[in-house]
Amino acid sequence: MAETVKAAWPSLVWDEWAATADTLHMWTQIVGKTRLALTPLQNHWWNVPLYVTARGLGTSAMPCGGKMGDDVLDIEFDFVAHELHLRLGSGQTLAMKLRPQTVADFYKEYLDCLASLGVEVKIDPMPCELAHPIRFDLDTEHKSYDAEYVQRFWHVLVQAEKVFREFGTGFLGKVSPVHFFWGSFDFAVTRFSGRPAPPRAGADSIQREAYSHEVISAGFWPGNGGYGAAAFYCYAAPVPEGLAEVKIRPATAGWDKTLGEFIFRYEDVRAEASPEAALLEFLESSYAAAAVAAKWDREALERQ
Repeated sequence: MAETVKAAWPSLVWDEWAATADTLHMWTQIVGKTRLALTPLQNHWWNVPLYVTARGLGTSAMPCGGKMGDDVLDIEFDFVAHELHLRLGSGQTLAMKLRPQTVADFYKEYLDCLASLGVEVKIDPMPCELAHPIRFDLDTEHKSYDAEYVQRFWHVLVQAEKVFREFGTGFLGKVSPVHFFWGSFDFAVTRFSGRPAPPRAGADSIQREAYSHEVISAGFWPGNGGYGAAAFYCYAAPVPEGLAEVKIRPATAGWDKTLGEFIFRYEDVRAEASPEAALLEFLESSYAAAAVAAKWDREALERQ
């Protein structure tokens, strides 16, 4: 049983693959910005995320015009074969090998592939949601690709999505799909109370759109952004008074004062006899704590 758990929930020590994760983050931003450019804005930026596929992360179909007129394009990171697939609905396909290479080289090869497919799209070359961004075409710093760790990361996303979907069955209100946000490089599902939220002080255009309404959001990130460890999280925006004092389950999960949200470290999830059951308990317990503190209308929003 222990070996089965380890295979399903593999070790994901941040320090062992941080350079790869930072490189992959930039590659997903390049593909994500293509999705941003080719799709109309949806509420809370729901038109831009990537989604877990049977082999990695993909965009879903995007209208792209092209040489043949009306056409659609989808792009998929294949973390089994370690290739990036670009596919047109009209039948033409191209693939890029995922391997150690600079972001600048990846970006050039990627743009060449789009041009070969006849896809015309203008991508902003400056990464977003980073403290110290480097233009894609100038980034020779990020160049790592550890295929084993990338595949482990994808396996965690696959397992997490199963639990996130089960968690979603009891909620009747507005709820997001399970999104992979390439800006922040995290995986999240968000519930809404239905009430507008007060403006966030100092919010940029991304935050203003994302947090226009009250939310409770749960997700997973691998340790980027300075946290340094893979973890599941749950937060409410705006943060209701008294939430930091609420105890949640399992006992190894709890409030992080620095982040201002509930945290359940991935290694603690892996240590559980049933990681799936423990993660589901965390999601349900932290959501309930936030919903009660924020005085959500739970009777109307939840399946009885």
